[in-house]
Amino acid sequence: MAKIRFLVALSALLLFLHACNNSEGNQEETVFKRAPEIAEIKPQRPVKIKLKRNAKGNYSWELSGDDAKKIIEADKKLRGSIEKRD
Repeated sequence: MAKIRFLVALSALLLFLHACNNSEGNQEETVFKRAPEIAEIKPQRPVKIKLKRNAKGNYSWELSGDDAKKIIEADKKLRGSIEKRD
């Protein structure tokens, strides 16, 4: 009976040690890779336009946003619409 208890205890100890060794190895091997197409996706924010008009009726504006190309396009459209009115 003592031999059986000893074998059960020894096998439990070996299983426990084996499980501990595998869990430590998995932590080092597990590496999360970032896909570049996923990391670069950002929500599209529109260009914010703050339109101002002075007492003479002239317009001016302030543009803000994340994309410089979109800001330049918005500025060109605003300048074009002002020139058409004159």
